Amino acid sequence: MLVVVMILSGVAGTLYGVYDIARGRGIVVESISPESPLQPLHLREGDVIWRIGGRRIYSVADLDGAIRNSSADAKLSVSLISQGEQVDHPGLVVTDPIKRRASPSGIIGSRATHRFRASGWTPHYVTFSEILQILAQLAFGLALANYRNHGLNRWSKLAFVAATLLTLGVALTAMRTALIALAIGICVISFRSLKQRARVLSVAGVLVMLLFGAFVVYQTRATNALWLQDPSSSLRVQVATVGLKRIMLHPLFGHGMDSMHLHWAEWGFPGREMIHMHSTPLQLVFDRGFPALAFWLSIMATFWLISSRAEKSQRESRDSNRYGILLGATGAVAAVFASSLVNYNFGDEEVMLVFWWLMGIVVVLSEVNSKQTNNLTSR
Repeated sequence: MLVVVMILSGVAGTLYGVYDIARGRGIVVESISPESPLQPLHLREGDVIWRIGGRRIYSVADLDGAIRNSSADAKLSVSLISQGEQVDHPGLVVTDPIKRRASPSGIIGSRATHRFRASGWTPHYVTFSEILQILAQLAFGLALANYRNHGLNRWSKLAFVAATLLTLGVALTAMRTALIALAIGICVISFRSLKQRARVLSVAGVLVMLLFGAFVVYQTRATNALWLQDPSSSLRVQVATVGLKRIMLHPLFGHGMDSMHLHWAEWGFPGREMIHMHSTPLQLVFDRGFPALAFWLSIMATFWLISSRAEKSQRESRDSNRYGILLGATGAVAAVFASSLVNYNFGDEEVMLVFWWLMGIVVVLSEVNSKQTNNLTSR
């Protein structure tokens, strides 16, 4: 039941994401006055302001009102969308002279944007995409398990619909890594549970998904994002290059947690926007050293062995739900690991909470299966 609730919550997030895109976000900046307090944010024409002080805005009047209603010397966070990317700035300082202006923001804009990456019920599209792709694997696993045992019945149809909607949600985030990880997970599930012709159909479905995802990336993100020649990709490469040069300085214990941000400019990391290395293995080595990386790899390998062995032992079982969860979890482990290579998902608390929850279910189901096997053997 809990698995069903989680899948339904992901479906609800996807539907909200579709509604959010149709409704639009914020205000598109048409011009900004030289005296605007938002000038330090280096806004450009076409950028979007959609949240201030943690609250969504829908017009310049909302933006001006949020500034006027703030106390003097308050620092308001500002959320922007620039070329499809969400950027959060921590401190717009509000003063009494600014509040007394006819337009405190100094912004002119009259329309919302529909060019942004869906984030559903989460604060960021990265978190949303990683959670959805885990839930999509579960829904797909349950769909195939029910289809194998009972044919195209009501439950298998509902699970297929849920998996399709969750896949749509991942595509709408325009997360290249999540799309590839989802494709890998679906292929793992398909090749472990389907026969040859069905595998071909599944791979064809994956190709359709990737084509649609590529279209969303093309429409939503910066020019040449599909070819990894956008500013986001370039920044990742630059940060990883600097980080790799420093890893061997402290290979055993690493540099320490958050040391990158404390010494960003000093160590030669590029730009003013402080990010991580966008790779779980690289970030673990940089922060905690090679022993921590080895420990993390052993955890992922253990989860893979537990889930894949439990799934294999249940292939002939008539318990579709148990087999479906184990099958979906096996795909999820493969997908999370694949995504971790080029995304620091280990540092995302919400994502890892869902992953640990799923692995806990796998451990419990595998133990139950082991006890049942032992009982049958003793008889």
